[in-house]
Amino acid sequence: MSITYKVLQIEEDLSKGIMALAVTGKLEREDYDFLGQEFERMVSQHDKFRLLIELKDFHGWTAGAAWEDTKMGVRYYSHIARMAIVGENKWEKGMTLFVKPFTGAEVRYFDTSDSDAAVQWILEN
Repeated sequence: MSITYKVLQIEEDLSKGIMALAVTGKLEREDYDFLGQEFERMVSQHDKFRLLIELKDFHGWTAGAAWEDTKMGVRYYSHIARMAIVGENKWEKGMTLFVKPFTGAEVRYFDTSDSDAAVQWILEN
């Protein structure tokens, strides 16, 4: 599987429902089976949650994964309150503009060199 994840274990912020994803390589359709389960868990515990996505050596999606990503965007449209995307390529910054219509979340892009700022923004009230 090309995706790894963790839930941020920041005690004073657990009640805010924050999930961090580190994504490397190319996402495949099967990765969304796993992601869907994690998103459902977050929704059942928090209804709205915040998402920090860190892209490292990211190569995009297979066609099936791109479709699953679109479906997840629609399904969780109103459940993601804030999304920070941390990346290292210009096209990843452009991707931030592309995802905005598929989510009700406030979405921001941060360069890898500003990853600390992304974490601070996700934690803000």
